[in-house]
Amino acid sequence: MDKKMQAAEEQETVVITEADQYLFAQGTHYDIYKKLGAHFSVEDGVKGVFFAVWAPNAAAVHVIGEFNGWNEDSHLMTKIGPGGIHTLFVPDVAEGSMYKFLITTEKGQKLYKADPFANYAEMRPGNASRVTNLKGFVWNDEKWMAERDSGSLLEKPTAIYECHIGSWMKHPNGTADGFYNYKEFADRLVEYLKEMKYTHVELMGIAEHPFDGSWGYQVTGYYAPTSRYGTPKDFMYLVNLLHKAGVGVILDWVPAHFATDAHGLGCFDGKCIFEHPDPRLGEHPDWGTKIFNYGRTEVKNFLIANVLFWLREFHIDGIRVDAVASMLYLDYGKKDGQWCPNKYGGNKNLEAIEFFKHLNSVVRGTYPGFMTIAEESTAWPRVTGRVEDDGLGFTFKWNMGWMHDFCEYMKLDPYFRKDNHYAMTFAMSYNESENYILPLSHDEVVHLKCSMVNKMPGYHTDKYANLRAGYTYMFGHAGKKLLFMGQDFGQEREWSEERELDWFLLEEPLNKGLKAYVAELLTIYRKYPCMYSIDNSWEGFEWLNADDNNRSTYSFFRKSKTGKNNLLFVINMTPMQWDNYRLGVPAKKKYRLLLNSDEERFGGTGGKLPEVLEAEAEPENYKDYSIVFDLAPYMAAVFVF
Repeated sequence: MDKKMQAAEEQETVVITEADQYLFAQGTHYDIYKKLGAHFSVEDGVKGVFFAVWAPNAAAVHVIGEFNGWNEDSHLMTKIGPGGIHTLFVPDVAEGSMYKFLITTEKGQKLYKADPFANYAEMRPGNASRVTNLKGFVWNDEKWMAERDSGSLLEKPTAIYECHIGSWMKHPNGTADGFYNYKEFADRLVEYLKEMKYTHVELMGIAEHPFDGSWGYQVTGYYAPTSRYGTPKDFMYLVNLLHKAGVGVILDWVPAHFATDAHGLGCFDGKCIFEHPDPRLGEHPDWGTKIFNYGRTEVKNFLIANVLFWLREFHIDGIRVDAVASMLYLDYGKKDGQWCPNKYGGNKNLEAIEFFKHLNSVVRGTYPGFMTIAEESTAWPRVTGRVEDDGLGFTFKWNMGWMHDFCEYMKLDPYFRKDNHYAMTFAMSYNESENYILPLSHDEVVHLKCSMVNKMPGYHTDKYANLRAGYTYMFGHAGKKLLFMGQDFGQEREWSEERELDWFLLEEPLNKGLKAYVAELLTIYRKYPCMYSIDNSWEGFEWLNADDNNRSTYSFFRKSKTGKNNLLFVINMTPMQWDNYRLGVPAKKKYRLLLNSDEERFGGTGGKLPEVLEAEAEPENYKDYSIVFDLAPYMAAVFVF
């Protein structure tokens, strides 16, 4: 036997069985991505590619591509069963070869569609799919994967760096796009995340999308890492390197809607199979996008298998699910006449609710170390509740209420903060209702909302002092953390996907100081379990003085399970110095200074605090003991006891 034949025999033969068709039709074929799409295969000793596509209403489907000179007649696919799957084996198709499915509709119209299950795509503005092989990458992240799946996610530190690859940093090669590829980006990003001490990175816009300005939120290729930054194996390299550095990878995932581009999922075989055929249920009028038909089993299968695909094939550690509220409410963003009530006459999307329960039951039930995060902006109950308790089953929910209150408060002139004091304390009143992440995301620094630092009032130095105080409050508050790129060093312009972050600002003392300060916050956050191990209970948080509105100060402490190494936070949100500031404390102990935001190395004025404060037997704030010190303008202080 020659080597060619031996290699052919060693290669897998891909075939779609009756069992595959049945499970897909039932919505429970969680490996369907291994069958549909384009996969290297061998038939009768001949190597080639097995093509398969779901197009139940098509009169005919052809595969066209570079391998046949885009001939529209030569490679007719065979419909193999009642479910509407078409297949064809084509010998001698090279890796990287471009292809499309030519679908002839029942009315004789020709549609040129990219493969919904393709793992690689032509660089935009092209829109063909590419044949690729995901096998062969050598992973060496076993340690990370084992640790990820051990212990409770709720009790682990989670500090997320939200990042858009194309605008994080531009490549000096002078090309129009200036993109770093996944590998080059990995080397630079890992260095930065390790320095800053983030636990995870959340990557925007990884699934293939045609328009840069959508930031990846109008997807055409759910199973393909975007070709803007390289090949699928380049993306594997990125994930592998991050894991070796101890950093988890979260993807933005967009099941709420999809792009209407002609080569995409819309009206795929001449009829609406991925989207709901009723435009009141199948279209987002404000976004100009299509809505998935969550009641169709094959569509649910497409989406749930997609999450498992990223998890299994690319070792992704979690997903942030975009626009969950738009899925849960039938009337979201719609006027009267633009939506259709459910069978009970209400506005809840019963099919989307069932979809989320199904998704989280399968994914989190099988992979407990994998996190699913809901961007949900309403008061929908039990988003992170157990499915068996009628919850949706997410691991975490973005606390959009906290984000809004925080930003609105921090924008205020300090004179008016006393009248809005309780906006900053409100989130703790409902903290136990969900497992929260506190997000300061990309959405808060675009569309004329200003950058984080330019939301702050006052002169230039005041803005940075305000932001240091605000970030201290955020890190001390119950809940996991998320910062968008640039926010940790004081990006002063709004974010744009067309340009890189203003890294040159790190030559400025205030920006360099802010970056160092956030790194200190992240270090403390990861070092002390009281900061993350009890985030959804009053057992982990206690106000010392939540009512000091006249001075606009906040004081609280984070409690550890052991009672040791608790952290005390004191934050002054005004430009006033409060001399002989007395604060009630929970115990007669020594309170050792960990962090002072007013240090010169952070961009502060150099306001001093004692290294150790010893509690006195003088009652204050309903406590038997207290400490006293001078609280400088905009000072935030953290003590350990």
